[in-house]
Amino acid sequence: MKTKQEIIDTNVKQKEFYNTKKKNFATKIWSFLREKILKNISKSLGILEKTYATHKVWFGDLSNKKVLDLGCFSGNNLTLHLAENSKQYFGIDLSDVAIEKLSEKIAPFPNAKAFAVDFLSDDFAEKDFDIIYAYGVLHHFPNVDLLIARLNEKLAKDGVVISYDPLETSLPIKFIRMIYRPFQTDAAWEWPFTKKTVYKFTNAFDVIEKRAMLGKTKWAFMLSFLPISEDKKIALGKKWHHDDWEQSATSFSKLFSCMHLTMLMKKK
Repeated sequence: MKTKQEIIDTNVKQKEFYNTKKKNFATKIWSFLREKILKNISKSLGILEKTYATHKVWFGDLSNKKVLDLGCFSGNNLTLHLAENSKQYFGIDLSDVAIEKLSEKIAPFPNAKAFAVDFLSDDFAEKDFDIIYAYGVLHHFPNVDLLIARLNEKLAKDGVVISYDPLETSLPIKFIRMIYRPFQTDAAWEWPFTKKTVYKFTNAFDVIEKRAMLGKTKWAFMLSFLPISEDKKIALGKKWHHDDWEQSATSFSKLFSCMHLTMLMKKK
């Protein structure tokens, strides 16, 4: 298992990658499939909108909260909402190029600051966060135990982590990733959640709510081959998503059949 310093050293390379966005052929293909197929499904069926709306509910009243937007790059979908409404907002990312852009976006909000810094580094001294928002971030840490300890160190009493990360617990997706990983440009910092990872988080925190997406719904693209109307295809896809969303809240077997997981986790 990688040490803190080994991860920080790897993150220097990760910073260079996100500053330049240079991808090899295999990574470009996977990005294309992810963007063109999965994101199109998520958009057409309202999966992303439902996820963002759920995160807003989980944020609650931000007016008296200190918020960390972890690994936010130049701003995610809810960054400006957090920056505008939080008592204190801190956006951090490895990429100084991205943080420069983020700083311009949040300039109108005097309570908001952005820093290019490694979350694990001693250079990041802020703590006592009421909310740590980690959208597509936690799976970049290979040492989950170290990550959990750092999250707890940075959280205030009764603070929460709101996460959103890919899973590799579905057998078809795990198989695809096994083929792709040896050729992956960003393999050193891409660690989609395994069952073991999920259980570590659910044991370390009080999981107030968990929802997973793209279980049965990941096959929605195959509906295009059926001789039925577009409205019926959308209706069926939305039903599949509803089943994934609702059943994953209480069933780990359903959760592990999905491709993405979001959780509201409270510090014990």
